[in-house]
Amino acid sequence: MDEHASHEKAGDAPTTTGRPRLRVGVVGIGWAGRQHLRAYANSEDVEILGLAGMEPDLLAELADEYAIPHAVARWEDLLALDGLDAVSVAVPTFLHAPITVAALDRGLHVLSEKPIARNGDEGQLMVDAARKAGRVLDVAFNHRRRGDITALKRIIDDGELGRPYYAKASWLRRSGIPSLGSWFTNREMAGGGPLADIGVHVLDYALHLLGEPAVLSVSASTYSELGPQGRGGGTYGAQGAGSAFEVEDFASAFLRLDGGATLLVEAGWAAYRHADDLLDFRLYGTDGGAELSRVGGPEDAVESLHVYSERGDYEPDVGPSLGHQGVIDDFLAAIRAGESEWGRHDGTLALSRARVIDACYVSAAQHREVQL
Repeated sequence: MDEHASHEKAGDAPTTTGRPRLRVGVVGIGWAGRQHLRAYANSEDVEILGLAGMEPDLLAELADEYAIPHAVARWEDLLALDGLDAVSVAVPTFLHAPITVAALDRGLHVLSEKPIARNGDEGQLMVDAARKAGRVLDVAFNHRRRGDITALKRIIDDGELGRPYYAKASWLRRSGIPSLGSWFTNREMAGGGPLADIGVHVLDYALHLLGEPAVLSVSASTYSELGPQGRGGGTYGAQGAGSAFEVEDFASAFLRLDGGATLLVEAGWAAYRHADDLLDFRLYGTDGGAELSRVGGPEDAVESLHVYSERGDYEPDVGPSLGHQGVIDDFLAAIRAGESEWGRHDGTLALSRARVIDACYVSAAQHREVQL
C-alpha cells in the first residue's frame, strides 16, 4: 500500500467524537511552527497531513515525531496535497501574504502567525481573499489566551473598574534582538522591528482588554541605537546572519481611543534595563485599577495580577495560560462552526492592528500625530 493510500485509510477512520476529521498542514518549522504542530497533535479529530520546511534534518525529525505522511520543502507542494482542509502559516512575515492568499484561493482555511503581514495593504489582500473564498482567516495572538489576561478581561467586562481612561502596556527586553542580521532585522522582509514583532502582541492584548475601542490617532517614536552597533542580541537566536540592521530596536506610541481613553504602548528588543523580559499592562478606571505583569523568559516567566478599588485590593484567581493551544482550538472551532459562521473570522481584527502599526511608523518618520 502506498503512502497516500495509507493516509486515506487513517483519515477516513471513525473519530472518537463522531465529527469529521480535519486535515491540516503546517508551513514553517521554526519555534512558531512547532507550537502549531504540538497544538494540532493535542487536538481531537485532527490529522496533520503535511509539513513544509527548508531544514531537511529538522523536517524529517518532526515528520517522524508527529507521524506526518507528507514532508516537503516547498510550501506550494504542501498546498497542492489532496484532502487538505486548513493550513498554518508560520514563516517570516514577508511570506504571510503570498502563502495565505494562495491557500485561500485553493479553498483552504488559514491560521497565520502574527503580524498578519508586513503592512496593512498586504493584510487587506489576505482579508479580501478570505472574503472571496468564504473561508476562515485567523491570526495567532497567543498572549490574549494567557490566564492573567483572561482573568483581568472578565473583571473589566463585569464593570468592576468602572470606565477605563488610561492604560499602559509594554513588552521590554534587555538583549532580545532576534538574530541580528537575519530577516527579523531586514525591513523588506519583516516590515519593522519590535513594534511589528512583539509590539503587535501588546497592542492586541491591550485593545482586547479595553473592549476593542477604535484607535483615533497615534503619536509614536522609534529608536535604533543598539542594534546598528551589534549590541542587544545573543539570547533570541544566532547572530550575524548577514543583513544590515534596518529596523528600530525600541518604540513608543501614544494612542487616543474612541470614548476618550488613551493607551501608551512600548516595545523594545534591546535597552539597558533589567535582564528579565517584562510584559505588562496597567489600567486606571473610574472605579478601580489593575496592574498585570509577566516577568522572565518564555519558559520560566512569573505572572502577577493585582486589582485596586475602593472596596479593597486583591489578587484575583488566575487560570492556566492556553497559549498556542488556545489559538489552535479557537481556529478549529471556527472551522467546525460551519459556513454560516466563517464570515465572522476573516482577519479583520488582525488587519486593524496592522493599520495602527502602519500609522505608528508614519508618525515616527514624520514626527507628527497621525489620524486613523
